[in-house]
Amino acid sequence: MKIRLIALLAAGLISAPAFAADPSPVRALLITGGCCHDYELQAAALTAGAKKFGAITWTIVNEGGKGTEAKIPLYDNPAWAKPYDVVVHNECFANTADPVYIRKITAAHRAGKPAVVIHCAMHSYRAATIDDWREFLGVTSRRHDHQSAYLVHPVIKDHPAMRGFPATWTTPLDELYIIEKLWPTATALATSSSEKDNSVHPVIWTNNYHGTRVFGTTYGHSNATWHDPVFITLVSRGVLWAAGRDK
Repeated sequence: MKIRLIALLAAGLISAPAFAADPSPVRALLITGGCCHDYELQAAALTAGAKKFGAITWTIVNEGGKGTEAKIPLYDNPAWAKPYDVVVHNECFANTADPVYIRKITAAHRAGKPAVVIHCAMHSYRAATIDDWREFLGVTSRRHDHQSAYLVHPVIKDHPAMRGFPATWTTPLDELYIIEKLWPTATALATSSSEKDNSVHPVIWTNNYHGTRVFGTTYGHSNATWHDPVFITLVSRGVLWAAGRDK
């Protein structure tokens, strides 16, 4: 019987059964904390909201207090990112400027660890004179416009992270970050316009950081944004895309 089954399979007369084993969970590290936001709520909203998009196991590091300057112990270990498939940066330490410390972070990503960067991550380390962090992000930003409900226009609709994103989306109360530079390795996926001068700024993008996938959004200021299903869907899909699980 076994020989006959093999012969039939070889002849193409019957099909082999398909066994689709579930992939292992994405191992995600969420680094959060610092100034100006409700990071406990944000972490809870993301980890709960991302469940319906795939199996993700989260490790959350919330250190550094609530100020604008900190050096968290995590980065002292050269292998800090090794156990994870993707790192989500949601920290806010604008006045930390030590280049040695900053390069402890970027070295892991330059070596190939994918990342997602959210909101105040773009203003973290903005006091630094080196550009390493900004090159990693794919954008340079040092300030933001007032809080408002901003209209978001997708410009690349077929990117996996934009799957299901509406034709237009108006944010809950949030901040528009002024993008001084979109780095040559970065690609804008969606934009918003300033209510002050009508200048257009990337608000969702991807970056190719020396071959490493980076997904970013400058939105994520208010608790209302983190309760918005469009935002949570976007960030969740960004996590999966960065981790190489977009298919």
